[in-house]
Amino acid sequence: MPTAEARDANVRASAVTPSIDQRYSEADKFLGNGLGDLIDNADIAPRFVEGGLFYRTGNRLDQRYRFLDLSTRDTRQVAATADLLASLSAAKGSPVTIDEARIADVDYDPAKNEIRLRAFDGALWSIDAAGKAVEVEKADHREFDLLSPDGKTKIVARAWNLYAVDLTSGREVALTTDGTREQPYGRSIPELSDILREGTEEPAMPVSGQWSPDGRYLLSWRLDTRGVKKLSITQQNPADSLYPRSFTYTYPLAGAEKLPQASRFVVDVKAAMKSGKPRIVPIQMPSESILYPSPPDMGWIDGKPRMLWTERGYRQQAVYVADPDTGAAKIVAHEAVKPVVTVTSSMIFSSPELGGELAISERSGWAQLYLVTPDAPDGGKALTSGAWEVLTVDNVAEDKSSLIVTGVGHEPARNPYWRALYRVSLKGGEPTELTPEPLDHDARVSPDGKWIVDQMSSPTSPNRAVLRDGQTGRIVMELAQGDDSRLIAAGYTAPEPFKGVAADGTTPIYGMIYRPAHFDPKRSYPVIDNVYTGPTTTDVPSTWSMTRRVPGNSVAQIGAIVVMIDGTGTSRRGQKFRLPAFQNLGEVGLDDHIAMIRQMAAKYPYMDVNRVGVFGGSAGGYDTARFLLRRPDFFKVGVSASGNHDLRLDKTWWPEVSMGYADEATWERNSNMSVAGQLKGHLLLVHGDIDDNVPVTESYRLAKALMDAGRDVDLVIVPNATHNVYRPFFWKKLRDYFTQYLLGETPPPLGPVKTAASAAK
Repeated sequence: MPTAEARDANVRASAVTPSIDQRYSEADKFLGNGLGDLIDNADIAPRFVEGGLFYRTGNRLDQRYRFLDLSTRDTRQVAATADLLASLSAAKGSPVTIDEARIADVDYDPAKNEIRLRAFDGALWSIDAAGKAVEVEKADHREFDLLSPDGKTKIVARAWNLYAVDLTSGREVALTTDGTREQPYGRSIPELSDILREGTEEPAMPVSGQWSPDGRYLLSWRLDTRGVKKLSITQQNPADSLYPRSFTYTYPLAGAEKLPQASRFVVDVKAAMKSGKPRIVPIQMPSESILYPSPPDMGWIDGKPRMLWTERGYRQQAVYVADPDTGAAKIVAHEAVKPVVTVTSSMIFSSPELGGELAISERSGWAQLYLVTPDAPDGGKALTSGAWEVLTVDNVAEDKSSLIVTGVGHEPARNPYWRALYRVSLKGGEPTELTPEPLDHDARVSPDGKWIVDQMSSPTSPNRAVLRDGQTGRIVMELAQGDDSRLIAAGYTAPEPFKGVAADGTTPIYGMIYRPAHFDPKRSYPVIDNVYTGPTTTDVPSTWSMTRRVPGNSVAQIGAIVVMIDGTGTSRRGQKFRLPAFQNLGEVGLDDHIAMIRQMAAKYPYMDVNRVGVFGGSAGGYDTARFLLRRPDFFKVGVSASGNHDLRLDKTWWPEVSMGYADEATWERNSNMSVAGQLKGHLLLVHGDIDDNVPVTESYRLAKALMDAGRDVDLVIVPNATHNVYRPFFWKKLRDYFTQYLLGETPPPLGPVKTAASAAK
């Protein structure tokens, strides 16, 4: 509850303070599309197409789609939002609004003068030069069979086995015959979304495999789920039934003793079709634990299978290349970094044009780029070095002399999270910066490396989209300039970046401050921390666009200061900065957030550190509960959405990439259930009943642990909601919770009671 001083200050300012109804209205205005519709050129969504660049200007309500001919620099408008809506309306036979159309993924084929886009329920539509719209692919369209490169043969799945079918004669040959439900061939683990969509625990699944480029071999795998414990779920409100329906399903969990296994194999399909006697050739490499319901890595390089293998707990990764006729395999690249190989900061990918594998590795303590060749899989030539990080490789020059990479932290005077593009020579030496402006650079490189589209910005500098020369980085022409003047005119208070130090008193950390519209520095405001300490990424936005689109913009409008903070344990600042998170997700960042909020309040006394709340989703939901449980005298109110409160019950990859293959004591120490008895404040748990990412059992178990510990808790289960619970009811509930328990006010009343519909006769 507010302190007496805060209440007095707020009473004095009440004459100019908007009512709670007005503040909720502002919160709606600055949420999602409502906020985005007030910003122009936030993201031009560039796509390199044949002969040019396709991009957009404006905003969702009035988008202008343009084509730039890169040879002549001529630009023409291809279509506008009004044109797309008119075409879709004509196809539907009735007017279609922008909200109904839900236009997404707009693309353009200049040779056909044809636009393609996703609309309505996600179906693919084509609009020709005359403006005629045709639905070309249903939203739920999936290719289940695997067609050969020459289009003459397809692989089909039936009764857990694989069959090759000659499309001319219809003749088929069984490639496998001993498949079972627990050991199918070429079949991945069904995701919960597939199970719910089809209403069966064994939905139809696409054949999982890769043809060799010459269409001779099939590289595939066999799944083994024997002995793997399953989860169960009940959908209480299926759309097509009065009755609930329940399913069991396989979901690899971090706390599981046994995980599903994948064993890869090759079969010579051409020989099998000719003789009628297929020969399965096992790849001679270890079976691989499936860490998420998706197929293992499989591909072809120079006519041979290439596969990335990951050991459980991320102790090591290896790239194998195999002989398709014998299955003999050898390691051509190997990565083993202690304590874990953090795959969200490092990666290995094939680069045949350079004669090996490109590896972004933390072996030096920083994510640097190496060229690894088959003769020295544990070595590699360092192409970059220093106390900065390579994020991606964006292009390899046609003459193989250099690469273009995206990196962060190379320029010491800049924000360490701002991206920049660099040309890296294969001969070594310092990289050449192609984007010298001291801003964040969200850049795309054309496939031939000749052009760069760069959207540069910072949280305080509007988006500036330009076309650059791919060789020198020289700006060739301006494409668009971001504009939030309509947003500011609507009363929006621009966010403020904030730099402080971590709890150790020395390590620089970064944050963002969001203030409500009609902000009055004479008032006292509670503080709400929008948290995500997840070490796999960062939370504080670095771009102008994202700074304005995060939900903190909306939440602040109820009359609070919302902050975002990247403490130690997060990514993109080297292994040492992130290592405090290793096997310590339950504690990392806690005191950094408190220290940063106190520093903010020292500068801005209107921030009331006696009234601090916190909210977040997914791992941020875990953090939210953890903050209240572990620092109950500082964090008083929390709204936790879809939280993975016991990491053992989450999909394997996410916890293990930060926890390794931990022992039970470590898992228990990091479980929110183990500290449930420490709660003092108000905690709201929100979870979707069919969450397909973090099982809903996580919130149920934390609620029970709190009850067993004699603590209070509020629990909302959102019907027919997956991991994404962010719908109007959620935001209303979140606002009400903070309004009541942090602001000490009464939330707005509900609307008028609606008359019940008459019962059908």
